Amino acid sequence: MKKSLLVIGLVLLQSTPTFAETINFSDQIAEGGVAIIVIIGLSILALTVAIERGVHFRKKFIVPDHLLETVRPLWQAGEFIQLQTLVSQENNTLARIINYMATHRQQSFSIISSGAGDIASLELRQHQQKAYALAIVATVAPIVGLLGTVLGMIEAFHVIAFSEGMGNPALLAGGISKALINTAAGLSVALPALGLHHFFKHRAALLGVALEKQVNQLLNEWFMPLVSVHPNLQVVNHAH
Repeated sequence: MKKSLLVIGLVLLQSTPTFAETINFSDQIAEGGVAIIVIIGLSILALTVAIERGVHFRKKFIVPDHLLETVRPLWQAGEFIQLQTLVSQENNTLARIINYMATHRQQSFSIISSGAGDIASLELRQHQQKAYALAIVATVAPIVGLLGTVLGMIEAFHVIAFSEGMGNPALLAGGISKALINTAAGLSVALPALGLHHFFKHRAALLGVALEKQVNQLLNEWFMPLVSVHPNLQVVNHAH
């Protein structure tokens, strides 16, 4: 009995057909057509922008931790030239705002506040604009992949129409597989690009809040008008 079961198992293993071959993505990508070339270009663009933003869009370029503790004693001591020399050597948004405050320290609170806000808003918008290419890649890559798929399907059905017809389904299936690789490639590039776009957008919001907090601290400490009450003034209750 055991011997017969072993024989049947060997026969089944030998007679089992191979229903699917190992997918060779590199070959299919190479045969994907012009759309694949465009998608590869978009992926290079997304990677370049992501690396550049990851290097240059960090906290130390917007609102470093050490700067307030360094400039406060200089401002309180009236060493404005030394303070401006110090912040001019710093490459960050907060330093440029402090330099603006020191240069225009004779102006009113409203003017200083407006100018500091303009500098912060402009630089943060510039940082966001440099990351906008990621949003473009996330939008364009799937469309290019879909276009490549449609063109591939048209080509596949065209081959079927002028060859063996539906007598050879493998021919149609192979063409469809090559066409769909365009959609897969487009989505594979778009999803990371979209994720990185939202990541840098979130980072811009966080750094903007941190910058706003520190700038408001300096405005309140250095330029907020002091409300003084005359010591001889007393509250008089009016009789009705």
